[in-house]
Amino acid sequence: MTNPRVRKIADRIQVIVAEMLERRIKDPRLGFVTVTDVRVTGDSQQASIFYTVLGTEEELASTAAALESAKGVIRSEVAKQLGMRIVPSLTFIPDALPESARALDEVLERARQQDEEVAARRVEAYAGEADPYKKPRVVEDDLDETDADDLDSRDDRA
Repeated sequence: MTNPRVRKIADRIQVIVAEMLERRIKDPRLGFVTVTDVRVTGDSQQASIFYTVLGTEEELASTAAALESAKGVIRSEVAKQLGMRIVPSLTFIPDALPESARALDEVLERARQQDEEVAARRVEAYAGEADPYKKPRVVEDDLDETDADDLDSRDDRA
């Protein structure tokens, strides 16, 4: 759907269908519906309308039945407002995005809990010495006499 004309048609269909569902369709089976996306084929012959329903699985099933029965009325309104010679046929598809988002949230929550467990088991002591940096050697002023003699003899050789 790279054609800008097709994208404009899809956007317009989304607005028309959402307004129809909000104002004109009075089916009691219709739940709280949100039109999430519309995809139109390149030749503008078919439009897939993705929707979500807030509620249980049985509300989703009853909403799908209500949308299927109202498809003709919605298509005629789309034809009237678009003013096109050929009106795309409409297909309503329940959007899987909420289930995917819910599964992703569960995975992220499980990862956060595992991170907290690892942090709780972590020991706050370092593996090496408390201060791992090297320090300069301290030269002692109190040399033994034997050490001093050894140093003198080394100096004489040089």
